[in-house]
Amino acid sequence: MAIKHILKAEPRKITGRKVKSLRSQGLIPANVFGKDVKSQSLQVKASDFSKLYKEVGESTLIYLDDRPVMVHEVAVHPVTDKILHVDFHQVNLKEKTTAEVAIKLTGEAPAEKEKQGILVQQLHELEIEALPADMPESIEVSIASLAADGDAIYIKDISVSSKLTIKTDPESIVVKIEPLAKEEPKEEVPVTPSPATVEESAAQEAPAPATPPPSQTA
Repeated sequence: MAIKHILKAEPRKITGRKVKSLRSQGLIPANVFGKDVKSQSLQVKASDFSKLYKEVGESTLIYLDDRPVMVHEVAVHPVTDKILHVDFHQVNLKEKTTAEVAIKLTGEAPAEKEKQGILVQQLHELEIEALPADMPESIEVSIASLAADGDAIYIKDISVSSKLTIKTDPESIVVKIEPLAKEEPKEEVPVTPSPATVEESAAQEAPAPATPPPSQTA
């Protein structure tokens, strides 16, 4: 049985720049919107949201008290990584929606284990269409078949439940074995002799001055 994730939310009266006072109280300003739904300003407890968001991400159904929603966007401070604002999208449980679902690699690639290549993950999320209640937290992809350089897993190779539809390009590469980096040969840097060394060498190679013959007297 799927876990029902519930997050307590309260109506928010403070707007604009004054929302800083909410953050100082451990609250996150938020908004909820949706099809045929009037947008509403809310506030949620920062610790509760952070814990839940870390656990379920943006693809899992959450209940704001009794409202079925999904996380639409999270604004984060560029320096402190503190969550500044959250937008929730209220969904209709009977209508399909799309969401970015995290890819979780499982197993071990023989090529990497045997040092035949390097495992490079090119995609980290899939765009999935499904009913909100069927949307998974992640999609598992086994890498046990990657045995040699050049081996790859494409979107079209991934099998998912019949309740899910992958909207990402099927020809996109999820993960691939790339060749090991070749070690560049070290170039020998020519040593430039110092002026003192040049003078010393020249002095050693110069012929010794000829000894003049002894003078003869008549």
